Amino acid sequence: VQLQASGGGLVQAGGSLRLSCAASGRRYTGYSMGWFRQAPGKEREFVAAISWSGGDTYYADSVKGRFSISRDNAKNTVYLQMNSLKPEDTAVYYCAADFHMIQSSIRTSDAYDYWGQGTQVTVSS
Repeated sequence: VQLQASGGGLVQAGGSLRLSCAASGRRYTGYSMGWFRQAPGKEREFVAAISWSGGDTYYADSVKGRFSISRDNAKNTVYLQMNSLKPEDTAVYYCAADFHMIQSSIRTSDAYDYWGQGTQVTVSS
């Protein structure tokens, strides 16, 4: 599976962005998807994740209530709607996928086998 993330950019605090992650390759079904981010000098951290059916979603406490993850399996695309953005949301955002995800591991970056290239999100104060 190849993942292509897009939608990043520069936005003022309080603004919104929507990230997209399009999947392509030989296998399109059955994968859980996650978004992670990494700010300069910091470790990669979990942001949000969604099950294949879309029925289960997971969020980091820092983004809960502001970010929303969704997916359109007909388009092989996962979205991350980011509202009320803060300067501390500034980071490179990565999407990731895995076909054998265990629910207890869905917040763990090591549990994902496939990664996109990242898209920069910068929030100015």
